[in-house]
Amino acid sequence: MKRLDADEAAPIADRMLLNLLGTVPPKGRTGSDARTAIGDTRAHAYKLCINDAIGPPLDQCFDLARLAGATTQRLDYVRQRIEAEAPATLGGRLIRDAGIRLCLAAQARIIAGMTFVSRQDVNAIKTQLYQPFRDAEEIAADSMDQATFQALVTLHGAVTNHLVATARPLPRMVNFRFHEPLPTLVMAYKLYDDASRCDELRQENKVVHPAFAPMSGLALSA
Repeated sequence: MKRLDADEAAPIADRMLLNLLGTVPPKGRTGSDARTAIGDTRAHAYKLCINDAIGPPLDQCFDLARLAGATTQRLDYVRQRIEAEAPATLGGRLIRDAGIRLCLAAQARIIAGMTFVSRQDVNAIKTQLYQPFRDAEEIAADSMDQATFQALVTLHGAVTNHLVATARPLPRMVNFRFHEPLPTLVMAYKLYDDASRCDELRQENKVVHPAFAPMSGLALSA
């Protein structure tokens, strides 16, 4: 990478890694490994850019952050911050685009290991990832980067198919409405004739306090 490109690319990489650091839990060996790798890459970002060698360290940083417990929501924030960058050089654009793709890849691997109890959560993640993948695919297509474009399309399809398959066995939802706020225990008894299913209502409707559930919401159909 030329010096002019590295002058812009290295700070972009530094800001990216600083935001990635915020996804790493403060305790644990895996967190320590992630923080060490991120710190080393930040310290040598300019040299790595000049030598065209920053790709593998960036990949390792994202992978270690994932293993340390980074969530899809936190990585989505990192991706949004990267997308806000407006580089003028080729090197800067390469780092920005690489960061976006690494976020999407890490999110896909996290989703693959998630256990869902709510069809609503599955649909929310599927919707959340749709536009970022489309934008990344368009950037790769505009850059005539056929290999990256095909990889993004394949990954997007794999994640979508996984989420569809995950949601399929989950019960369908129906709307309900009571005349006043009730405890989830009472709601479960009224809806299912089974008070022990109160946790299902709490999870599906993101109830803050089970004694004061919203009057309206979603219930499992069976």
